[in-house]
Amino acid sequence: MPPLLLNRILDLNMTGYLEPTQQSAMALFGRKIAGSVVMLNLLRFREIADYSCNPELAPAEAIGGAQAFDLYVEETMPHLLKSGGELLFMGAGGAFFIGPEEERWDRVMLVRQTSVEAFIAFASNEAYLTSAIGHRTAALEDSRLLPLTQL
Repeated sequence: MPPLLLNRILDLNMTGYLEPTQQSAMALFGRKIAGSVVMLNLLRFREIADYSCNPELAPAEAIGGAQAFDLYVEETMPHLLKSGGELLFMGAGGAFFIGPEEERWDRVMLVRQTSVEAFIAFASNEAYLTSAIGHRTAALEDSRLLPLTQL
């Protein structure tokens, strides 16, 4: 695993599920996925974005989590496309039709990468980590990221 990504995983003080753990990263590699992988993102936003970990990225005025996530997507797209990835779907979430009544996800995304290695290279790219990921951290109260493979 690239050192910059590993340091980020190990140094983060999680309040929700915002970053992978070392164990989940090793499990992803252990799946030995050949070919493309689609990442299912379930996202729950903070009411007000929290830029305390990345004050240099904070807008002049306070913004909501959804707006901070929009900044994340804007900053991320060039890095994603350059790495061979693509945004397949982004849509509004809400309450489950089948699932826990108290659980809600504000937004859902499907992102395809050409391989797990390409995903890790994208996620550990220094330019991405310095210009974009701070908006994601500020935006999110909680998240889930599920790697999917085609049957």
